[in-house]
Order: sequence, then C-alpha cells, then structure tokens
Amino acid sequence: MLLAATDRGLAGVWFVGQRHGPDNRDWREDPQHPVLREAIAQLAAWFAGGRSRFELPLDLQAGTPFQQDVWKALLAIPRGGTTSYAELARRVGRPSAARAVGAAVGRNPLSVVVPCHRVVGSGGGLTGYAGGLERKTALLRLEGAIG
Repeated sequence: MLLAATDRGLAGVWFVGQRHGPDNRDWREDPQHPVLREAIAQLAAWFAGGRSRFELPLDLQAGTPFQQDVWKALLAIPRGGTTSYAELARRVGRPSAARAVGAAVGRNPLSVVVPCHRVVGSGGGLTGYAGGLERKTALLRLEGAIG
C-alpha cells in the first residue's frame, strides 16, 4: 500500500496498482511523519482483526464538496456491514444520484480507512472497486460481511 499525509492528516491510502491512485502532487517522503506511523500501526491492527475502526485525522480536501460528503458518509458504515449506492445517495441527501455517488466512492483516496469496499449493488452484488473485485471480496470476507 502507498500512504500519504499532509499537515491536516492522512490524505491517501492506495493499493499498489489500483485505479485512481495518487495524483502527481509533490509528496515528500517522511517515514517519521507521525500520522503515517500511526496509520501504518492502525492498518496492521485492522488487517489482523484487532481493530474495527480507525482513529486518525483525515485530510479529505482533495475531493469536491460532494465527494467529501460521500466519503464522510462511508465512515458511518460499520466493520462487517454493507450498504448500497442507492442507500448511500439517500444518506447524503441526493436520493436520485446513485451513479454520482458511485463515481465519488470510486475516487475515494483513503482505501480501507474510508471503507468504500463496504458499498455494494442494490441487490447485494459486489460491484466495481478501484482496488479490484478480488480485493473487495477479500476485505469483506476479512470483516465477516460475506462468507
């Protein structure tokens, strides 16, 4: 995974090779950055099953106001739970905008931490994921959301 942070907080968590990866910002490498160190520790605990949520400052400013609203709504989906794009659209006050919500979900820069993998199709089917459907399936299995 690739991680990025700003002075405001964690700004990116991407799987290597995923669609919509990091942009061409001039990220500086700082392995001692306190947010990155804490994010690495919390991600390791999460993947090991010892953490159900993240407690990190987040910098979502790379998104539009609409994208930020969608990404914040994703944070309310608990580990082991899922929601549909249509339901997420209702939660952000745009019930007829499921496709726009889907596009915003796909542009989420904080994979796993902002749990876009928990969004499924209206019938419960697994749909697109920037990190790939195999990864989405593995993440949902890890959380116990699917068998």
